[in-house]
Amino acid sequence: MNSPDEDTAPHGSLHEPEDEHAVSGEEMAGAGERTLSEKPLDGPPEQDGGTQRYAEAAMPYKPPTHTVERSIRAKTGAKLIAGIDEVGRGAWAGPVTVCAAITGLRRPPEGLTDSKLLTVKRRTELAGILNKWVTAHALGHASSEEIDALGMTAALRLAAVRALDALPVRPDAVILDGKHDYLGMPWRVRTVIKGDQSCISVAAASVLAKVRRDALMAELGSEHADFAFHDNAGYPSPVHKTALQALGPTPIHRMSWAFMDALPRWQHLKRTRVESAEDPSVDQMSIF
Repeated sequence: MNSPDEDTAPHGSLHEPEDEHAVSGEEMAGAGERTLSEKPLDGPPEQDGGTQRYAEAAMPYKPPTHTVERSIRAKTGAKLIAGIDEVGRGAWAGPVTVCAAITGLRRPPEGLTDSKLLTVKRRTELAGILNKWVTAHALGHASSEEIDALGMTAALRLAAVRALDALPVRPDAVILDGKHDYLGMPWRVRTVIKGDQSCISVAAASVLAKVRRDALMAELGSEHADFAFHDNAGYPSPVHKTALQALGPTPIHRMSWAFMDALPRWQHLKRTRVESAEDPSVDQMSIF
């Protein structure tokens, strides 16, 4: 079984409209995984609030739009814009996973929103649709060992860079879900609070990242059935906590985290992360 930073994904060709450059890619192994779709970056313009009208009837929440993407294009001239979201930041075990998705300005699949607002069934169905709908996407992971060694901010950046590097083409700009920019220079980043609910590309990245990491945790958890990682994805559920008390942490647990303080029998396994000087290019507010 591949480790979290050795995933690969299928590939195809990417066809741009006339205002973009056509590119193609071949399968890339390594720290990220990517998928290409034979879809144009742009489709028919959204007239009279097209996206919102399209999805509103089926959604109990306001659907995401291309407003931020259009704003970045207008202000900076950027054409290729990737939405980025992460999953696994608060888990006690397993990697943190980041997805970078390029969608262009086409109308999204019905029901697209933040993965946390979707049922498991709908999220899985939507991920299958998104795999073919997005222009391109790639995933990057930072392992529990890397999280322990680097800290979460640096691990997030590592996973995000792996995802961006696995794309077939370098985006001109990035939309990052959240308040802080953990990516930093040289990327041109706009941070958007709740971007996974308001931005189509970020929402797509949210769903793809969540479904991939859940599947990965189910695979990793096959050797640790008592922890029910297939169900809790490494987050602190009652079953997970009970197993920790009885059996101690597994090799995929984040041994430097505070939950280890509540496990006196297993203190000899706790790791202390060496704090390093903060990178001034990371964890800053949006630069444009």
